[in-house]
Amino acid sequence: MKGGGPKLIRLLCRQVLRRIYVSPYRYENNGCFRSMKMADNDPATNQPAGYVPPQVWQWDKQGGGRFANINRPVSGATHDKALPVGRHPLQLYSLGTPNGIKVTILLEELLAAGFSQAEYDAWLINIGEGDQFGSGFVSVNPNSKIPALLDYSTNPPTRLFESGSILFYLAEKFGVFFPTEPRKRAETMNWLMWQMGSAPFVGGGFGHFYAYAPFKIEYAINRYAMETKRQLHVLDTQLANTTYVAGDDYTIADMAIYPWYGGLLNGAYSASEFLAAEEYSHIRRWMTLLEAREGVRRGRLVNRADGLAERHEAADFNRLEGFAAV
Repeated sequence: MKGGGPKLIRLLCRQVLRRIYVSPYRYENNGCFRSMKMADNDPATNQPAGYVPPQVWQWDKQGGGRFANINRPVSGATHDKALPVGRHPLQLYSLGTPNGIKVTILLEELLAAGFSQAEYDAWLINIGEGDQFGSGFVSVNPNSKIPALLDYSTNPPTRLFESGSILFYLAEKFGVFFPTEPRKRAETMNWLMWQMGSAPFVGGGFGHFYAYAPFKIEYAINRYAMETKRQLHVLDTQLANTTYVAGDDYTIADMAIYPWYGGLLNGAYSASEFLAAEEYSHIRRWMTLLEAREGVRRGRLVNRADGLAERHEAADFNRLEGFAAV
């Protein structure tokens, strides 16, 4: 570019920062983005008092709170353990957490819609016992997180991990709950990706520090409570204008979002009162709509100690006390 060079680049960087970017970064003479100096805190005010981050972090195996026995800074299998395989083409390895419930809701919705090819075996992965680090599970999901799924209707079998990827794959495979019209399709993907990007602040942020950390840290709880309420407001504002999250149609976006944000209103982390969750009336209206669906009612019960630890056929639900099909 004529007349360009370092001065022009620095000028452009300065304009970007001034006009559109507010972040913990600043412009410096020797480049565009340099992180701002962190606050010089008195170590005596840190938590615990006197703590100063070391030059190089070291793993404290006992310092992870409730999940210290399974959290570790490396990936890979810790032991040999093959995964069980049932008689259906779809083999799900999961747990009834919000991310696991997303997938079982979709599978039960597919069956309720008449797609018999969506029959599945759901096997319990007990993350508290480290099942996700077995060699069989790691071969399906190298990230050692539930849910994971194998589709044996393809040759070789198709492996799937990350809940959003599984939802997308199954909706594409069966041609439902994912609009084909470009604008509606894009809006569904917008909200699916919103959930995938936002929920870690709810679970790994708010949920961890409010419910699972070894001691309460006011700063951390306040920071993530504010972010969680912001997200609830985003969703509530959207649902003030739409029947379902992405518009008039029930989609995989609803199935992804409901277990996390509906869960907060239903008492997740015992934090509903703390978050004033009932003020989000549009979310509650939407939840009532979803919870009347047979697929949602069934999907919420799979791979849970208080439901079906394993699920291999629809008749398994008949064993649950108080459960009756609509």
